[in-house]
Amino acid sequence: MVEGARAAVPAAETLIDAGPVDYLILVVYFGFVLGIGLLARRSVSDSVDFFLSGRALPAWVTGLAFISANLGAVEIMGMSANGAEFGLPAVHYFWVGAIPAMLFLGVVMMPFYYGSKVRSVPEFMFRRFGTGAHLVNALSFAVAQLLIAGVNLYLLGSIVHALLGWPLWVALIVAAAIVLSYITLGGLSAAIYNEVLQFFVIVASLLPLTLIGLHRVGGYGGLKEKITEFAANAPAKAEVAPAEQQLHSWPGQALSGFDNPVLSVIGIVFGLGFVLSFGYWTTNFVEVQRAMASESISAARKTPIIGAFPKMFIPFLTIFPGMIAAVLAEPIMRLKNGEAPPGGASGTGVKYNDALLYLMRDLLPNGLLGLAITGLLAAFMAGMAANISAFNTVFSYDLWERYIRKDRSDDYYLRIGRLATVAATVVAIFTALVASSFGNIMDYLQTLFGFFNAPLFATFILGMFWKRMTPTAGWTGLVLGTVSAVVVAVLSEDSLGGASVGVIPLSGQGAAFVAASTAFVVDIVVSVLVTTVTEPKPASELKGLVYSETPREDLVDPDEASHPWFRRTIPLALIALAMVTVLNVLF
Repeated sequence: MVEGARAAVPAAETLIDAGPVDYLILVVYFGFVLGIGLLARRSVSDSVDFFLSGRALPAWVTGLAFISANLGAVEIMGMSANGAEFGLPAVHYFWVGAIPAMLFLGVVMMPFYYGSKVRSVPEFMFRRFGTGAHLVNALSFAVAQLLIAGVNLYLLGSIVHALLGWPLWVALIVAAAIVLSYITLGGLSAAIYNEVLQFFVIVASLLPLTLIGLHRVGGYGGLKEKITEFAANAPAKAEVAPAEQQLHSWPGQALSGFDNPVLSVIGIVFGLGFVLSFGYWTTNFVEVQRAMASESISAARKTPIIGAFPKMFIPFLTIFPGMIAAVLAEPIMRLKNGEAPPGGASGTGVKYNDALLYLMRDLLPNGLLGLAITGLLAAFMAGMAANISAFNTVFSYDLWERYIRKDRSDDYYLRIGRLATVAATVVAIFTALVASSFGNIMDYLQTLFGFFNAPLFATFILGMFWKRMTPTAGWTGLVLGTVSAVVVAVLSEDSLGGASVGVIPLSGQGAAFVAASTAFVVDIVVSVLVTTVTEPKPASELKGLVYSETPREDLVDPDEASHPWFRRTIPLALIALAMVTVLNVLF
């Protein structure tokens, strides 16, 4: 199939010159991926097996899948782009913008998700707030997954383009077909077991790149010296951040876009660390779905906590290579100096998204290069598969079954799920073209999270801890919160590319922080005001949905107390919190 495609589409100049051994590694890996899909197909007998793996997976599997599902475009290309552009402040996306929220999800929120036996986050919203909030959430989530799947597919297609020189649109179709094959065959089980495999492949592929890169620049001390020298010699037009801002995580003005250090800290802590982070990790069904596939409530609670341990060390495999690329990879150095070099992975000019690819090209020998390319492909497939598998669940259960075709057979909804998977993959090809217009893909992703996750988190957390909140408040807060985030993004300088007006002097990720914070505040205010003039649900209908109305014994696994301390939820969470605190202090 590869040779035929190359004959049909003449190859252009390639960014990466891979050898036979590199392609052999790729072929072996894809054989494993498709084999896992075929094996997982045997265990799919009904829709619960397809969408939730029969709720039978152990915590270590779902924990690794939980983190691997997130180890896609955001972690690999997006964070290496951030490392190249901003430096060390990018670690905030992990140590402030991920770990605390993951621990909160495991300790506080997973008992509600798992104990209620819902099949998706929108279904939980339906039970708490009714049809209005459910429909708004299901639609917004479905749109978000199609857009974010396009990000992963765009980067996946960029790797194929960089390897083979195919036009981007051909690379997108080929990459989409590979991901589609194993999700359609085995459903969530295939996605999860592939994600576990992909986690180890990704680590094995990126660790040598980091170690070789640090050796080339003379260790971490040498990296700091080169960044300091580069910043001192950068031309004025480049607007390169001072070295001290690139080499210290706080106060992070380069990342937040605020010149004032106090405002920068507030933006990072509230905008990223609270609103965007908690909004993403606690309400994003892509992640929650992995925990809901666990074998027990105890395993479900430990899923995000187990994932927190590898998560806190991912910056050393993504951000650090980006920082190294900024002082070693000539095209990225030119880009950082304010130039616009031609080429790049997509063939439309060098972007910060290409930092990792250029570093791989310049540092890795054949064999290790093939392993690194395989790791990138694994990451993007994991991310896209997570988006597609979450989309087909929400589309089938929350939209099709509830609003279009009710009371059909289980086989019928299983078929709908597989058809939704195909349709979503086709749509992702077009949303990938939208993603290709952003030089730093993280800017685009954070803007999307501000639209969809920030207002949902406000509604969710208020409704979980305030039983008086009404169904009408649920959907009106969601709608107006989302609209306010879109308005802020449009009025900012370049958050939405050509659609931005530029009235508000904010750009990039700083604009995303402000948009998300605005959505959160507007949602809370609207929800409180609407609640005062509308009727709440009776308390008898809120058991398992509101904290004060749910008996404590329903929120814990009675058998967990007999487990050794290292298998219990709270001790594991405290250890993870202590470790991430130490990392924040060290850097």
